[in-house]
Amino acid sequence: MATKNIFTTIIVLLLAAAGAGRAQGQPITTESSIEIADMADRAKGNLSDTTYWHKEGTAALNLSQASFSNWVAGGTPSIAFDAGATYTLNHSKDRTLWTNRLELAYGINNTEDNGTRKTNDKIYLSSNYGYLIAPKLYAGSILTFNSQFYKGYDYKVSSTVYTSRFMAPGYLSVGIGLTWIPRKWLSVTFSPAMWRGTFVLDDALSDAGAYGVKPGHDLYNEFGASLKAEADATLWKSVSLYSRLSFYSNYLKNPQNIDIRWDTQIRIALSKMLTASLNVNMLYDDDIKFIDADGTEHSSRLQVKQIAGIGLQMKF
Repeated sequence: MATKNIFTTIIVLLLAAAGAGRAQGQPITTESSIEIADMADRAKGNLSDTTYWHKEGTAALNLSQASFSNWVAGGTPSIAFDAGATYTLNHSKDRTLWTNRLELAYGINNTEDNGTRKTNDKIYLSSNYGYLIAPKLYAGSILTFNSQFYKGYDYKVSSTVYTSRFMAPGYLSVGIGLTWIPRKWLSVTFSPAMWRGTFVLDDALSDAGAYGVKPGHDLYNEFGASLKAEADATLWKSVSLYSRLSFYSNYLKNPQNIDIRWDTQIRIALSKMLTASLNVNMLYDDDIKFIDADGTEHSSRLQVKQIAGIGLQMKF
């Protein structure tokens, strides 16, 4: 019940923000989302542009540093950085639409007390190919991939025993379904037939049966249905929002236990290159169990990660 309340509250807040943007006379649009809508129009013959390809990328770097000398109030010297990049590559010709999105991120924090610790680590790739079968509706195939670059630790339990690394886990999903683009800033994709593989390509984690795999195995197979909604909007002139909400139900095991992932990025342009950002990631996966330092296993929990910062952003 608590998990449902959290997601319901956030949905209401996002809808309220979108409504506020409209009320102030600021249409909810972005260059990338407009381009996707234009592709749909071009596929129906409403546009004469024959470029077919649209690409857009951003790279951001946030840095922070703190040092103290005879500072009575105390404090721990630290230095941190968080780097990320997003790239979209979309293609439209005749009645076909192919959209691709790549997200990369990595961040660390170093303090005298704790040493160097990872604060952010993400690899995300999605590809959606569709054929126009009705106004604003495409039928086609969907592919998504998730993993990370480096080892991760649960520092509340241990700072020496890692709990994740590249391709442990790694998530690959492939399916067929429908993509609906009702607005220039919104797309919804439904797949009634999707295979999802959870890879644990690490002997220690595999032997422990991490992330749902059987002990000693490196792949956990699932087959089910997925629903994904993506919003890419400008709420106000200098405030942009990208939000991706995904649901997955495994037909083969406890289909009523739905996995949920919500990734939201809010960016505020302070100047041409200076940007304030907030990234919030929520994840609930019924196959991920939590283990205390004494080895006691607990049921699945809502995982939340939040990263805020101010730094440089460049478009390419």
